[in-house]
Amino acid sequence: MGRYRARDAVRLPSLISWSRVPLALLFPFAVHDPWLAATVLLAAALSDVVDGALARRLGLVTATGAVIDGLTDKLFVATVVVTLVVVGTLPASATLLLGAREIGEAPLVVWYAVSARLRRARVQAPAANVPGKVATVLQFAAVVFAIFGSPHTTALLWGTGAAGVIAAISYARRAVGLYRAFP
Repeated sequence: MGRYRARDAVRLPSLISWSRVPLALLFPFAVHDPWLAATVLLAAALSDVVDGALARRLGLVTATGAVIDGLTDKLFVATVVVTLVVVGTLPASATLLLGAREIGEAPLVVWYAVSARLRRARVQAPAANVPGKVATVLQFAAVVFAIFGSPHTTALLWGTGAAGVIAAISYARRAVGLYRAFP
């Protein structure tokens, strides 16, 4: 269960995760229309909710799917943040706040990728991470507020950064616990 398998990359939950790649490619073209950009963000957010829930419901939680989900999430977030900085919607410093969770998770992604033991543990004990979900919601809200030019964007960016750090710590603690629990 903890191995990478090509067939798992084309199962329905993974295909839903893969949908974030074309959405990431579309976002830079949609950014000048706030409603269109928000629609692209909403589609990506829904795909992120549905892929994991569907994988759990159908018993299709796999190491391959977990990696695809994480990579497509990070690709989408990076594309959105870079686009918003390039077009001047956000200052460059906002990338650290919006990307706090992703920056903190980067070493974990590598660890999951190289450790069959950790992949096996994650597949056997899948669980939603509340701090991660909170960080995702705040990230989404901060970006939508920024796109629409809200004066509350800065407060949301700081909240997103704090939630991202907490989520990254939570993910790291969980990974260490799983690694120890599954020999």
